[in-house]
Formats: sequence, structure tokens, C-alpha cells
Amino acid sequence: MKRAALLVCLLAALPGCGVGEGETAPGEVTLTVTRDFGAERLGEGVTEQGASEGDTVMRLLQESHAVETAYGGGFVREIDGVGGGREGGREVDWFYYVNGIEAPVGAAERRALPGDRVWWDHHVWDVAQREPAVVGSFPEPFVSGVEGKRFPVRLVCEGTEERTCEEVATRLEDAGVEQLTRAVLEQSPGEEIARVVVGRWADVRRDAIVRRLELGPAASGVFARPSESGEEIALLDSAGRPARTLRAGGGLVAATSVEAQGPTWIVTGTDDAGVAAAAAALSEERLQEKFAVGVDAGHDVALPVAGPGTGP
Repeated sequence: MKRAALLVCLLAALPGCGVGEGETAPGEVTLTVTRDFGAERLGEGVTEQGASEGDTVMRLLQESHAVETAYGGGFVREIDGVGGGREGGREVDWFYYVNGIEAPVGAAERRALPGDRVWWDHHVWDVAQREPAVVGSFPEPFVSGVEGKRFPVRLVCEGTEERTCEEVATRLEDAGVEQLTRAVLEQSPGEEIARVVVGRWADVRRDAIVRRLELGPAASGVFARPSESGEEIALLDSAGRPARTLRAGGGLVAATSVEAQGPTWIVTGTDDAGVAAAAAALSEERLQEKFAVGVDAGHDVALPVAGPGTGP
């Protein structure tokens, strides 16, 4: 069954869960449909569709995919023959993200606006009941924000490696970020503010939201678990088991959030070289359709790691 929080939201919205009506198409929405945390595309994989006033995420999905719904049309039961339930003894379902942020409402209640990047993914959810933010829609949410409202973006730089932080700033600005300011960890992220925190894990873990990664995917939604010292970062499979371990030179790009706060992106590593490797991965090409990315000896590792855990 769908996760309890989302079901409550959907059931509360049933009286108005019809598909929105539109007139002309003033802009396009990018729609991506995948399974297994972005590992496999379904159908055409990625489409661009015109968005009209009143269009919803559900309406656009139904235009390009075979969709079965439940709960009065507000909940997706199946896309292109792939449905929720159990696979291999584990709970699976469909979840969707708009501009890299997990949607808190049913698809028939969420407006689709020009420029939005909507990503549906079918995956197991027994280890992490939610992934509140993902990196695979970069440069969103930094360019378009949420529901037409852009986030001011705060760049938080920890440690002494200023060149890496400048590279992150340049990459964000080149991607179209217009409201980029510098901040410190002590400043609260805020409900309508996005943060990008850059630095070695030993430095950035001072932040309470960032430090949630040490508790594992059930707490952060990120399938990576850094050690307190920051000298190692375990990359996990979908069952939450260590599949490989980043040591010297290892980097990580991930995103998370807590209730009532904007997203926090984390560009980190085991050391300065690892942070630089993570910063170099901050591009649309390398992050596309990935929930989070580890960088190991110059190679990108999509998270969760595919296949069974093999230990450190």
C-alpha cells in the first residue's frame, strides 16, 4: 500500500481529484518515467508536453502513458502495466517528484507548470519510506522552484578549499540560478529557501539536516551513510546494505529535506579531493535520473547501488 502520509493527503482531497482542464499550451513540461530508482526508462522515457492553465501532473501523465488510477482518480495504481504491490517479497509503488522534490499531494491535485520537470519512478520503499529530495532533475529545483515560485539559493561553504566552492557557484550560475547568496551553516534553511552545502563530511556534518545521512536512508532518504569521522562513506543498495565504500578521494552529491524546510543539497567528500570530485559531478548530464551520486575513483555510482550489497 502507498505510504500512510501520502494516502491521508490523497483521501482528504478526493472530492476535488479530477483531472484539470486546459486551453492553450504556453510552455512545456518535461515528463520522465522510470523504475528502480531511475535505472530503467519506461515507454519513451522522457517526453516534453505543452502545459496549459489548469493542467495537472496526472493529466500530462495520461496523455503519454497508459495509466490506471485508484481513489477517485487521484492515485496512480499502474503505469504502462507496471503496478504497485510486492516484488520479490518487498513493497513497491509509484512515486513522483516535481523539480527534484517529492510531491506531498496526489497527481490529480498537483498543477503542472511550464518549465517543470516531473519524474515518476517505481521502486521499493521498505527501507526508505520517502526520498524527500533527489538530484536527478538538476538544475531544478534551483531554476524554477516549486509551483512557479523560485527558491532563493544559499551556498554554504565549509573548510578551506575555496576553489571548489567557487566551482559550485559557477556551475549553479551557469545552470540559470539567479538568486545565489553565501550563507553559513548556522542559518536556518527556511521553508522557501534551498541550500547547497559544500565541504568535507567532517566539516558539513555540523549541520543537523546534513548529519541525518549518518542515520541511513530511513532518516534522510539518501542511500549513503557517512562515518562520523568522514573518512569513509558507505554507498548502500536498495535494501540499505553497504555495497561499496568511498575512502580517500571519494565524493557524494545528494539532497534531502525535513518537514517545513526547503531542500538541502550536499556536495561533499571524504577529503578535499573528494569534495572537488563531487563538485565536478554537478551537471545535468551526470546527475540525470539519479536519486544521488557517489564518485569513486572518477566513476559515478548511482544510488542506491544496483544489485546486492557486498560489504565494504
